[in-house]
Amino acid sequence: MKRRATTEYFPGIPRIPYEGPSSKNPLAFRHYNPEELVDGKPMREHLRFSVVYWHTIRGKLSDMFGEGTAVRPWEDGSNSLELARTRVRVAFELIEKLGAPFYAFHDRDVAPEGRSLRETNRNLDAIVKVLKEEQARTGIRLLWGTACLFAHPRFVHGAATSCNADVFAYAAAQVKKAIEVTHELGGAGYVFWGGREGYSTLLNTDLKRELDHLGRFLHLAVDYKRTLGFRGQFYIEPKPKEPTKHQYDSDAAACLNFLREYDLLGDFKLNLETNHATLAGHTMQHDMEVAIAANALGSIDANVGDVLLGWDTDQFPTNVYLTTEIMLSLLKMGGFTTGGLNFDAKVRRESFEPEDLFHAHIGGMDAFARGLKIASAIRRDGRLAEFIRQRYGSWDEGIGKRIESGKAGFRELEAYMLERGDAALNRSGRQEWLENLINDFI
Repeated sequence: MKRRATTEYFPGIPRIPYEGPSSKNPLAFRHYNPEELVDGKPMREHLRFSVVYWHTIRGKLSDMFGEGTAVRPWEDGSNSLELARTRVRVAFELIEKLGAPFYAFHDRDVAPEGRSLRETNRNLDAIVKVLKEEQARTGIRLLWGTACLFAHPRFVHGAATSCNADVFAYAAAQVKKAIEVTHELGGAGYVFWGGREGYSTLLNTDLKRELDHLGRFLHLAVDYKRTLGFRGQFYIEPKPKEPTKHQYDSDAAACLNFLREYDLLGDFKLNLETNHATLAGHTMQHDMEVAIAANALGSIDANVGDVLLGWDTDQFPTNVYLTTEIMLSLLKMGGFTTGGLNFDAKVRRESFEPEDLFHAHIGGMDAFARGLKIASAIRRDGRLAEFIRQRYGSWDEGIGKRIESGKAGFRELEAYMLERGDAALNRSGRQEWLENLINDFI
């Protein structure tokens, strides 16, 4: 096994310790203690934190009004293979010092695109060797891989839904290679995000044909996964808009409907992102509960949007109410299997120094650790669960039980109500009391 060179890219920053809630050290965890047991399982196993390669390592902090502000001393202005190798070592030093067990990447994040697909694949193979070395050195694992099917101009009309059959074929070749690389690196999953799988206007769009092509593309991916022997979980990540006006994977319910219609539900789960849920007009907990109800919640991209801005701001999550809601749903589901909490988030343009990357991840990891502990305490207390049990108590016996078991039809229900005369009185939903209850724990 090769050892990494002695170069340190974040000098003066040690491995981030846990120092407890009273700590004033900005480079320490106050709530995330990876070995602390919560409901009989270590925090690290509950939370399964992952650092993303795209925002964290490749993000320049540019926006549509200005050039990037990120100060990254290891960058040399090139897009060379040697710089790509350096970036891998930068990434693993950062992730190792944070103590996160996972990372995630797009294929084009880690290796430069060449003049042809063949050259591009060779570039990717060269960087995979370095990724394998760093994984072996640190024990950090790949949560999931994916292919970037949205940045290059060839994908202007989409990838799997492009009006150009050659683009469909190119996308298939790129995804094939990305799945192979994910498999080689021992990835726990693989994500499909349809950044340009949608439309800007229906005037030039054959919507049914494009959806059929997307369904065909995903079936081809499933077939190849089985041929390859890749056992990782396939995910679809919902997002309603941006960069297109409407994306076919618009929210959890739309994705589930698509998977059912094209007979793919058995092969895919959802990778949900908080900011994408809010762009769809939902809370994150809503999309989680929709996915959980279908046994299809697989992984989470942990971030948050700005309620005053209407686009995907990808901010680090620090709202403890949000993290508590997420962890309440996750604990109810039984926790992650192959997925995790993947920080698909970027520091603000004004936070341009390398140290800011640590502050951002520490804040997000602490916020989720607090959410986990609070959610666990709420569940142990039992009052929230008991209120819901009592609220639906009429379904656990009598006519409600007969309806749920399929033993009551319209005639029996009519006879039942004719005899009773009217429905039993409703009880208050106690929303304000329940909100107070949550506040007591936070």
